[in-house]
Amino acid sequence: MADRRLPRLLQTPAVILLLIWMLIPLGMTLYFSFIRYVLNSLRRPEWTTPSIENWRGFGNYTFVWNNDGFWLAIYNSVFIVTSIIVLTVTLGLAIAVLVNRKFPGRGIVRVLLISPFFVMPAVNAVLWINMILDPVLGLQGIAVAGINDFIAGLRDFPVLGAFFSLWPELEPISFRATQTSAIAVIIMVTWQWTPFAVLIFMTSLQSEDQQQKEAAVLDGASPWSMFVNLTIPHLSRPIAIVVMIQAIFHLSLYAEIEIVSRGNGNKNLPYLIGEFATNNIGAASAAGIFAVILANIVAIFLLRMISKSLMD
Repeated sequence: MADRRLPRLLQTPAVILLLIWMLIPLGMTLYFSFIRYVLNSLRRPEWTTPSIENWRGFGNYTFVWNNDGFWLAIYNSVFIVTSIIVLTVTLGLAIAVLVNRKFPGRGIVRVLLISPFFVMPAVNAVLWINMILDPVLGLQGIAVAGINDFIAGLRDFPVLGAFFSLWPELEPISFRATQTSAIAVIIMVTWQWTPFAVLIFMTSLQSEDQQQKEAAVLDGASPWSMFVNLTIPHLSRPIAIVVMIQAIFHLSLYAEIEIVSRGNGNKNLPYLIGEFATNNIGAASAAGIFAVILANIVAIFLLRMISKSLMD
């Protein structure tokens, strides 16, 4: 163990492979972001090849910065990721605490709770937007129609009829619209990723000190007090890990946005990069660098939060 040269020598191939895996794509992206590289340019055919002669400097970054959809993509990326994380952590904590209790069929319930996490993102989006959130054929449309029919029947009652005659007719929400498409993405991704948080939290709750909880019960502590002062501090590290992992994955959401709205008023950075990449590789690369910068800012913030949690 005193001679560490052999372990380092054995690790070298893996480290070199990881460096190549990361540095080559990043280097190509940086190079493309500083040149004019347009796949289909009839006016300037020389721009269709990634040549150093097409050097543009920071022109691609300026073009992306001044693009109308760039700041919308930044806002949507932060809004969608933050909303999903808050909902998944809150629901994951509530469900994990409930399922951690002993009751008949607990094993089956746990398996059913985890199963949504294994659904493919594209399949998840198609099922939600067509079978659940569709205002006509989905469960939402059926439920709204049923409520309207029920209220219409109550209007015939002698006493209650006058009250329900003032009740407005409900209209189903079109989640493909510009204003609500981000909400649809948040709902479906939250449904899919809440089981991940539940799994992490359930595993951590198994190691919670039961003697402390028994002592707290003898001292007259309420269930809410025990949850805030014992369970939450015990789950601080798992919560930080869940937040970091989900932030990394949700910053790259694409399939859900494409299926729900095709980016109509609901673009995030990966979707904006995809739009540029259909023709303007230089602009797409510049947007990709902006996405890397945003991801690193989020990662630094989350790593500091996790480090503080581990220090505590």
